[in-house]
Formats: sequence, structure tokens, C-alpha cells
Amino acid sequence: MKRIVMLAVAAAVACSLSTAVLAHHGGAAFDQSQTITFKGTVTEMTFTNPHILIYWDVTKDGTTEKWSGWLTAPTKLARAGWTKTTLKAGDVIEVSGTPHKAGNKILQIRKLIAPGGKELPLFEN
Repeated sequence: MKRIVMLAVAAAVACSLSTAVLAHHGGAAFDQSQTITFKGTVTEMTFTNPHILIYWDVTKDGTTEKWSGWLTAPTKLARAGWTKTTLKAGDVIEVSGTPHKAGNKILQIRKLIAPGGKELPLFEN
């Protein structure tokens, strides 16, 4: 009987942990029905876990908007050829992605064109 109780507790813990992991990796905060694209100038890229973050400025109607976007884990993009210097401050990029539902200037990046016009891989090969 004790063994059955222990198995039940272990199963319950495993189920609760898997729900938390799946919730983290959902795109629920982003409007998946919309895609926006614009050019901007990179101000910073953080190549750290859990996600690579890119920050850039967009000049629109004479004013500058500060945007950010997230990608997958650095280990995955490293396998796709990314390094800590793939994008540098001052690089002009073209970014496409799904916008944040709350209207924040945050993207879930779906396509990224680097300086020189090369599309960067966003998933490991």
C-alpha cells in the first residue's frame, strides 16, 4: 500500500511540473493572428538563458521607439551558428514577429534579417 501511495504522489508531482514547463513555453502573451515587420537598429543582444533577447530602436515619424524581442535558448541557436557577436549594437536588422497582446513593444521573433540581407536561422538545424 505504501508503494502505491508513493507512486501516486510521484505521478502528481510529475504532472504538476510538466504543466508549469508547458505554460512557460506557450505563446499566450502574443497575438498569434498578427505579424508585424519593421527595420530597426540593434542596441543590445543578451545571449543568456533562458532566451536570447534582442533590443532595437525603430524610428517612426521622427520619433524613436524602443522594441525588444525574444528567441529560443542560446544553446539551440549556437547549434544553428549563432554566437554572442552575431548581432552587435549599431547593426540594422529587419524583424518580423507576433506582437504582445498588451500592446507592449515586445515581439516573439519569427524572422530576422541581418545586416547584408541574410536571414538568420531561428531554430537549430
